[in-house]
Amino acid sequence: MAARQQHRFRGVILPTSSHPEIRRTKREQDAPSIHGNKLWKSSCLVIDYLHKNPEPGPQKVLDVGCGWGIGGIWCAKRYGASVTSVDADPNVFPFLDVTAELNGVNTKSRVARFEKLNGKFLRDFDTLIAADICFWDELVDPVANMVNRAVKAGVERIIIADPERPTFHEMAARCVDRHGGEVLEWKTKGSLAARGALLVINNY
Repeated sequence: MAARQQHRFRGVILPTSSHPEIRRTKREQDAPSIHGNKLWKSSCLVIDYLHKNPEPGPQKVLDVGCGWGIGGIWCAKRYGASVTSVDADPNVFPFLDVTAELNGVNTKSRVARFEKLNGKFLRDFDTLIAADICFWDELVDPVANMVNRAVKAGVERIIIADPERPTFHEMAARCVDRHGGEVLEWKTKGSLAARGALLVINNY
């Protein structure tokens, strides 16, 4: 497999847009519409943080705004976690399924916006992860409110990554003020070099 068709990071395979299975999927179905057209590097920040901070190991993971779902896929592969992948755009899931199959795991798919993830749903998870989900001004309130509901529902770990957009920092500051936690500068090296920040809230 040519290197440009896929990358490896922390033990998972990340297909690029040139991967034969991704190209086939693009031919067969409608394109994602809400920036779900590729793997976003901020997901690698989440993976790297969990790799370096493995305890408590995630067992029931919610991957919000999942896109191609590599963060949740890594949790399923590394920890054997049960993963639910959520995105507002149903067209991302065929790409997620390709990525999951390449890694020999499965995740559950759910189409929903942040506002629809209520406390009754969130209380079933011990870990919430997300990457690149606060890219518009109008997403600051929905993401911050989702974090509020997750903390209240007892989700133990919340980890949200971003390449440091102002909207992310506004959302993260609200969450830290209300719930504690921290915003960490983070970067990865190697074939998938990424840089950004992580909102980390430990709720246990």
